[in-house]
Amino acid sequence: MALDRVAFALPAGQTLVVLGPNGAGKSTLLKVLATLLRPHEGAVRVLDCSLPDDAWKLRGQIGYLGHEPALYRSLSARENLQFAARLHGVGEQRIDELLDAVGLTRRADDRIEEFSRGMRQRIAAARAVLHDPALLLLDEPWSAVDPGAIALLDPIIGRGSGRTRILVTHDVGRGLAEADAFIGIRAGRIQAMGSASGDAAREAEALFA
Repeated sequence: MALDRVAFALPAGQTLVVLGPNGAGKSTLLKVLATLLRPHEGAVRVLDCSLPDDAWKLRGQIGYLGHEPALYRSLSARENLQFAARLHGVGEQRIDELLDAVGLTRRADDRIEEFSRGMRQRIAAARAVLHDPALLLLDEPWSAVDPGAIALLDPIIGRGSGRTRILVTHDVGRGLAEADAFIGIRAGRIQAMGSASGDAAREAEALFA
């Protein structure tokens, strides 16, 4: 069983960080919320959509950034964003704005396969917010990203974005600094939860760091 009696509610505009060791069920949880996996039982409600029945309604309202950037390596950065933009009915101006925001305007026409891991992560982040989603689902968003790039991404996917976010990370300290609340998962079950400040957060750092 990947997830067992995991239950939480997240108010709009807040950030929940999901902590836990490898194999705890963190990424599985995110994929269920992103409509990439169907839960076998239980109730899941995201942005007033009941999953899996309303998955088709939800997909245009969420931005998902997986642990591995879901990009077409043989296409350029701009072409990847153009492809996603057509799916969401987004104009070229938005693409230009995001390429500038992630510092890759000059590399926009280079193929993704020529990019470093960190550069691919920046383009994947731009793709995740291209359609101005109401909810961001982020799996290890700082993976292979240097401090300069983290600063660039903060207004896009970080706390500075002001979006409702669910964030999976191994980096307990950074995750709690980004979050309003946390849950800690081990072997598919919640072992700790609470506010991202105070005693509960200190206990989480001891359990999951």
